[in-house]
Amino acid sequence: MDQMNPEELLLTQEGLRKLEEELEYLKTVRRREVAERIKVARDFGDLSENSEYEEAKNEQAFVEGRIAALEKALRNARVVAEEDVDPEQVNLGTTVVLRDVKTGEEFRYSIVGSHEADPSRHRISYQSPVGKAIFGRRAGETVDVRLPDGVVQYEIVKVER
Repeated sequence: MDQMNPEELLLTQEGLRKLEEELEYLKTVRRREVAERIKVARDFGDLSENSEYEEAKNEQAFVEGRIAALEKALRNARVVAEEDVDPEQVNLGTTVVLRDVKTGEEFRYSIVGSHEADPSRHRISYQSPVGKAIFGRRAGETVDVRLPDGVVQYEIVKVER
């Protein structure tokens, strides 16, 4: 798993399930809701000065764009199974403890796919600056991470499943 296809989207099984659920919801529920809003707004008369119609059409464009993006993501998705991962290496589904070399402060992150990332819950994408720097590395290694406010050096303290 050293060479990553830039089009390929790595996901955990949970991440795949969430994307599939969102796509199903958009196709079955949101599409219908937006179509109904358009129909109701059209009944208001003159479409050239009908803000409800404009808003509904904009929402429809957003929903259709999100559906297209999810379909593309799912076409390029690859679930990383636990048995495919070296438990000693940082990979999708691993939890990592990092130490800021300068300050000694430690951080604990779960490495997930980009659609699963939630930094407030300590879930970072393998495609984020930190994720890219540590992906495939092992405990004991030190990495430089280029962040907006400069370069930070982290030591990988622990990698665990």
